[in-house]
Amino acid sequence: MGLLTFKGGVHPYDGKELSKNYPIEKYLPKGEMVYPLSQHIGAPAVPLAAKGDHMLAGQKIADAGGFVSAPIHASVSGTVKGIEQRLTSTGSMVNSIIIENDQQYEEIEFTPARLEDLSKEEILKRIQEGGVVGMGGAGFPTHVKLSPKEPDKIEYVLVNGAECEPYLTSDYRRMLEEPEKIIEGLRVMLALFDNAKGYICIEDNKPDCISKMKELVADIPRMEVKELMTKYPQGGERTLIYAATGREINSSMLPADAGCVVDNVDTVVAVYKAVILGRPVMSRIVTVTGDAISQPKNFTVLTGTNMGELIQAAGGLKDKASKIISGGPMMGFAMYDLNVPCIKTTSAFLCLEKDPVSESRQTACINCGKCVSVCPGRVLPARLATFAEHGDMENFQKFDGMECCECGCCSYVCPAKRPLTQSIKSMRKMVLASRKKK
Repeated sequence: MGLLTFKGGVHPYDGKELSKNYPIEKYLPKGEMVYPLSQHIGAPAVPLAAKGDHMLAGQKIADAGGFVSAPIHASVSGTVKGIEQRLTSTGSMVNSIIIENDQQYEEIEFTPARLEDLSKEEILKRIQEGGVVGMGGAGFPTHVKLSPKEPDKIEYVLVNGAECEPYLTSDYRRMLEEPEKIIEGLRVMLALFDNAKGYICIEDNKPDCISKMKELVADIPRMEVKELMTKYPQGGERTLIYAATGREINSSMLPADAGCVVDNVDTVVAVYKAVILGRPVMSRIVTVTGDAISQPKNFTVLTGTNMGELIQAAGGLKDKASKIISGGPMMGFAMYDLNVPCIKTTSAFLCLEKDPVSESRQTACINCGKCVSVCPGRVLPARLATFAEHGDMENFQKFDGMECCECGCCSYVCPAKRPLTQSIKSMRKMVLASRKKK
């Protein structure tokens, strides 16, 4: 049987050799901690802490602002300095709780539980109270994703271990060093869906992870490892569902409509910690890498940690650093300030010596069709970008512009160096805003 994959996609330089062989290091922050109230899709969290309050690690400092929202917890002990607007890695200013780290790292008492003793409602409640969100980058509250209207129709729980984004190796190290936590997290999720199988989906450029996971799930019912072809964007929700199950979804559907639930490796571990250990999301693994960083590494980072501190912990920047990206090169955000906090959705900081995007010169489209051949959404990127540049919302929607998953494949292969994804992304935001108004 051939490796599982999808139509389209690209094979960029993956850069994973820079950091993949270094075990995860625990980093303890030194400066103040910043907790933005918007670390997830949905309503911002509502502050519970006030200036002058003394907090312990694990204590809830902000509660969910609605059903599609998530609480936020302190990751250190210390005193609340205030609530103010702070810069985030996406370039926006967000209301944030500031805590002065007392360096004691005192924790509240956590309440562990046995899976066998919990009802489905109690499992979901513990996930919700733990502030678990999609930690692969999207930040969608996990308790919402695990509460479909018809849970009996969920047939597959897919653990996304593809990690197709170039340079990132945090999921790889997690699968290699803590595979048992992933298995236990998947066990918790399967307890919510009586008719579902659990698939741990891993690209074939991680043979050590595949063999280790296969060994661990060999005698566990309802669990399998699925080997995927190494190709970007194999880890995208739609492409992963198609590769692993052969089912397709579009922009108007949810994975649940295809009988699937998809969660990233780090999210699955967070589910295990919240339900079984009673520990909320207070940390995550972050890859600090690139040819402009002195010593690329993977760190276990407490949420709220300053990004500049983390870069110094990796030996600091080399003299020739010209671009820093929050996330990977295909879907990340270019940074203009290092004084931003690491949050639940922070997967990596990529530091590059050269900035090929700013060095390239945009020319006219030559109608080569390369963007069409690599598009996993099967749309016409060059035409959609032209509609976007002219503000033609009607034709943009008519030609299925909302089916774009913003993966960046078209921009990557375009010989004319047109910013196709960026143009389409901007128009998609405008369309969504227009629909919201109506």
